[in-house]
Amino acid sequence: MKSFDAQTTLELEAAAFRRLVEHLRERTDVQNIDLMNLAGFCRNCLSNWMAEAASAKGLALSKDEAREIVYGMPYREWQAKYQKEATPEQKAALAKSHPHSH
Repeated sequence: MKSFDAQTTLELEAAAFRRLVEHLRERTDVQNIDLMNLAGFCRNCLSNWMAEAASAKGLALSKDEAREIVYGMPYREWQAKYQKEATPEQKAALAKSHPHSH
């Protein structure tokens, strides 16, 4: 496995994170429930991980602030513009893949 110094590794990881966030912002057609069903995480999970990382460093970052970073806008605005009602099939798949998530 290729290894880099700590700063280079940090910069590469940050660049990959920024690209992932950019990709998720562009793919508004992909619903969070589909991400959860296929990959086991969604935009909200990514936001939560960011808020948890900030908290671990003693930094204040609310769930709403973290979501705005990931979504590129307030979460409620993203929901209004892009979120569709989950189908019964999507809900069933989520219940099967994440039985304890709700």
